[in-house]
Amino acid sequence: MSGMTGIGGEWMLLAVMAAAGLATYLIRLSFIAVEGKLRLPAWFRTALQFVPAAMLSALIAPDLLMRDGELALSPDNARLIAGVVAILIAARTRSIGWTIAGGMATLVALETLI
Repeated sequence: MSGMTGIGGEWMLLAVMAAAGLATYLIRLSFIAVEGKLRLPAWFRTALQFVPAAMLSALIAPDLLMRDGELALSPDNARLIAGVVAILIAARTRSIGWTIAGGMATLVALETLI
């Protein structure tokens, strides 16, 4: 197989990207379009409040906990330690700026030392 080379492959790639973008847009639009028109159960509305935190955790946790496809819960995992420091700063200050600055400073310091 020659793969996606040439003009036809480029158009196919563009079509797939456009279709994926359109599908994502329509899925997000569906929630906006039904706002106020559909009465969602109270338990569902309550659960929706936790979606942003759950998504952020799902994106960040693997980067903090995994190294080379394996669980890395050791003191030489600079990202994990910096993440814990950032969590502690966030809990104490409730400041996004201080959380990012403290976490990044910790990460840079640890990566320099380790």
